[in-house]
Amino acid sequence: MRRKHFLSSVAALAGGALLPACAAVRPQAAREPAVKRPPWLKPGDTIAITSPAGAITLDALKPATSLLESWGYRVRIGESIGKKDFSFGGTDAERGADLQALLDDPSVSAILCARGGYGSVRIVDGLRWERFKKAPKWVIGFSDITVLHSHIHRHCGVATLHSKMCNSFPDDWVNTDPVRRATILSIKAALEGAPMDQQAPAHPQHRAGTAEGPLVGGNLRILENLAGTPSDISTMGKILFVEDTGEYLYSIDRMFENLRRSGKLAGLAGLIVGGMKVKPDDAGEEFGRTVPDIVLQKTKDYSFPICFDFPVGHQPANFALKCGLPHHLTVAADGTRLTDLP
Repeated sequence: MRRKHFLSSVAALAGGALLPACAAVRPQAAREPAVKRPPWLKPGDTIAITSPAGAITLDALKPATSLLESWGYRVRIGESIGKKDFSFGGTDAERGADLQALLDDPSVSAILCARGGYGSVRIVDGLRWERFKKAPKWVIGFSDITVLHSHIHRHCGVATLHSKMCNSFPDDWVNTDPVRRATILSIKAALEGAPMDQQAPAHPQHRAGTAEGPLVGGNLRILENLAGTPSDISTMGKILFVEDTGEYLYSIDRMFENLRRSGKLAGLAGLIVGGMKVKPDDAGEEFGRTVPDIVLQKTKDYSFPICFDFPVGHQPANFALKCGLPHHLTVAADGTRLTDLP
């Protein structure tokens, strides 16, 4: 009897010990701080420009600075602009110090990253976020800036803006194509608090449905590289958007396999697949599957809605998205609609 009682007690304790460990794997989102929205911008506010990744010249910023000033904003040029350390916009120390100064400066209402490339991951661990969390401001960019979106979402619980950057502003605003102009104007609209309503055309491989949840995501390669790091994010209960460029189809398959194996597809509210510019397969090494084929195979065990060809990514149709804030997604036979919730 004593032995039986002992074994029963051990089993009960073991079962109880296992439950918290198993539960802790999934609801990472429950430990995240509530998302704060930085104040909407108004004329007279200051937008600072910095380069946490690749190098850029002051001349290359002129189309962006002229347009921002025409919208009524003050523009502050960060210390990293014009600096160059091979491909980087200055050394890691210089880029980190510039971004830190702008994060901490209460006179700055938004930080627009000048361009992507590579480099944000080299400085993110050295940044301090205490002042930023107390007085949040918009951090704006895409591609390599996915590092900052993800890190800020996880550690600060502050909304950010996924959008085009300074190197995408047209030299000739009047004569640029309408789509390019609309994407730049979407930055202004988002920063000033206009309701977002982005749509995508019908696609034969859409998975219909509706979803609501915080919007997170960005560049697929960056999200894969952040897995298991302090900048990794939880996707539980969220709408995930991904985009990429210059990847082979087998690489896209590998990245989605990473999302599947790391649990980022389990518990998603919805999935948005944006622009996916793929490299042509090498002769004799054809992968034999399209991007939608890959996505649907990796998500076959789930029922959340999925859309393709959404206007976000390394392409002319790259509209601003408010990361971290709640959104409503509708995927239907006649197309997709994404709106932000009040």
